[in-house]
Amino acid sequence: MQLEKFTYDNRIVRNFGIATLVWGIIGMTVGLLVAMQLFKPALNMGSQYTTFGRIRPLHTNAVIFAFVGNAIFMGVYYSLQRLLKARMFSDALSKIHFWGWQLIILSAVITLPLGFTTSHEYAELEWPIDIAITLIWVVFGINMFGTIIKRRERHLYVAIWFYIATFVTIAVLHIVNSFELPVSFMKSYYLYAGVQDALVQWWYGHNAVAFFLTTPYLGMMYYFLPKMAGRPVYSYKLSILHFWSLIFIYIWAGPHHLLYTSLPGWAQSLGVAFSIMLIAPSWGGMINGLLTLRGAWDKVREDVTLKFMVVALTAYGMATFEGPMLSLKQINGVAHFTDWIVAHVHVGALGWNGFLTFGILYWLIPRIYKTELYSKKLAGFHFWVGTLGILFYAIPMYWAGFTQGLMWKEFTAEGLLKYPNFLATTLQIIPMHVLRSIGGALYLTGVIVMTYNLAKTMLGAKLVANEAAEAMPLTKIVVDSSPADKAWHRVLERKPMKFMVLSLIIILIGGMVEMMPTFTIQSNVPTIASVKPYTALELQGRDLYIREGCINCHSQTVRPFRSETERYGEYSKAGEFVYDHPFLWGSKRTGPDLHRVGGKYSDAWHYNHLVDPTSMSPGSIMPPYPWLIEQQLDISTTASKIKAMQKLGVPYPEGYDKQANEDLKIQAAKIVAELKQNNIKVKSDREIVAIIAYLQRLGTDIKANKETIPSNQ
Repeated sequence: MQLEKFTYDNRIVRNFGIATLVWGIIGMTVGLLVAMQLFKPALNMGSQYTTFGRIRPLHTNAVIFAFVGNAIFMGVYYSLQRLLKARMFSDALSKIHFWGWQLIILSAVITLPLGFTTSHEYAELEWPIDIAITLIWVVFGINMFGTIIKRRERHLYVAIWFYIATFVTIAVLHIVNSFELPVSFMKSYYLYAGVQDALVQWWYGHNAVAFFLTTPYLGMMYYFLPKMAGRPVYSYKLSILHFWSLIFIYIWAGPHHLLYTSLPGWAQSLGVAFSIMLIAPSWGGMINGLLTLRGAWDKVREDVTLKFMVVALTAYGMATFEGPMLSLKQINGVAHFTDWIVAHVHVGALGWNGFLTFGILYWLIPRIYKTELYSKKLAGFHFWVGTLGILFYAIPMYWAGFTQGLMWKEFTAEGLLKYPNFLATTLQIIPMHVLRSIGGALYLTGVIVMTYNLAKTMLGAKLVANEAAEAMPLTKIVVDSSPADKAWHRVLERKPMKFMVLSLIIILIGGMVEMMPTFTIQSNVPTIASVKPYTALELQGRDLYIREGCINCHSQTVRPFRSETERYGEYSKAGEFVYDHPFLWGSKRTGPDLHRVGGKYSDAWHYNHLVDPTSMSPGSIMPPYPWLIEQQLDISTTASKIKAMQKLGVPYPEGYDKQANEDLKIQAAKIVAELKQNNIKVKSDREIVAIIAYLQRLGTDIKANKETIPSNQ
């Protein structure tokens, strides 16, 4: 039988590999700067563009979509071609995909420090960039499925199942979570509000972790680990069970990020139940990977790539056990909003994503250059310094998280909060943040050493850009008539389009069951008559609050715990957020919750606190915001913002957009007059006035009495 000759495209693999290294160093360097600002805020160098609030989302986007994203495409483009015995469908689409993705990342590097953000976690990029992401993802999909269609293998190997699920699920998540109404070129409001927006965001946020940081990496694990070990995957049947149960269960778990909030209780319970069930498929994948190494442990001791893979799988197992445990309400009540969550996330990010990426890079780069790794000793050094970095990072953050959770809830024998001042907790854990930064520096050192090692490897050899291969045409492959080949899954593996559609249906079920009742049944989000839309000045102030990234440190939802109602005030109700586009509940309390801050302090207090936080809160790690006094509030956007809100259902009076700025100026003048009484002189058209107006509004629409609180709340 005549074999067909063809070539694999290694240049696109190499390009994504280099991008992985470059963006990895950039993203982790920003992360180290972010971490250090939590004990030395002056490291923002006095610039409004490098404050914690602005560059924290830059760090998360850089490590998730730049470092991990490029690593995914590197691994997929390498393994897909070899599993299908076919060159990528289109070299042109490969190039468009590569350069388009880099431009998207570059746009994030520019826009996020400038304050252009939607505030949705892991989805902060504004609407023009969202459209670009959609287009490039479609390019990737066409290239991938085009390659699958022209394959020279009948069956789709398990790694490709995970690649298909990744493609369809990320497409759905991104589109649904990006329903925004543009106000201007780089400003939009989400179509959803309050509770509904929170549900959609964490359905997206949790499953971005599931289907961007997990499923494609599992696919790569299923390909690269057996190759490194020289052994087949432990169990084909376990692979099937792992795949289908994982993609079905994962999509339901998002509400566990919203426990004890005003999200309907039934949705919270569903999130908890499916989160606990996630342990089984997650550990099924880990066990399948580790048992693949049976009989190869001598090789593990000698081969640094396998060492990285073993630690990666172990970290995956730890993170996927801890995640469901943190979903239990009793544990979540203590852990949520603390550094415990930061530790949990980074065990997965540094251990699972980071180490698996490093193992693949060390294995793959020498092969596409047909050479040996420049230095195995440097690779070994990277492994140990990286492992030490993870320990120095995670252990202090666990300690800090336990400390926060316990201090926030501790009462004296007299029934009073033992630490009523939130800042006491912040100061207590500063040493832990110093140790965390040391861990981050160690981890980054390892990445820099790896980059040097791989650069020397590449410079010392020549890339095999078009690697020769040969295989039998698909049409010539003899059909296996054995009973095993007629099993339902073996049949499905030969039908990629049906496989994709079935995967799509599986992941849609959970999202639809959780979201449709929340959007269609009024009793899930009851309104409160006293809750009114924001004034024009408050709306502008809210957008400035979002621009500065204040939500990265402050939550805006008081949970129904005695410790929280004693410290902050009445717990939050679903009806209070019906005009919030987007919601701002937050996911971390580096500073205190602000939902009931309105009226708690004077305008002068807020002014001084923004200009010099330590003047009002000695020891505060919040940076000063002097530019808010210097910069003029842009009121040219007020009318368009009011019109956008009206389209979203916010009940401003007809024609209010034409008089909004007049009302804005009147309210601003009142705030300036009050500041003047405290010997503070500021112009009424400054940005700080708008932020003060917004802060003074927070949580003031209701009073804690039976008349204003719906009975089912």
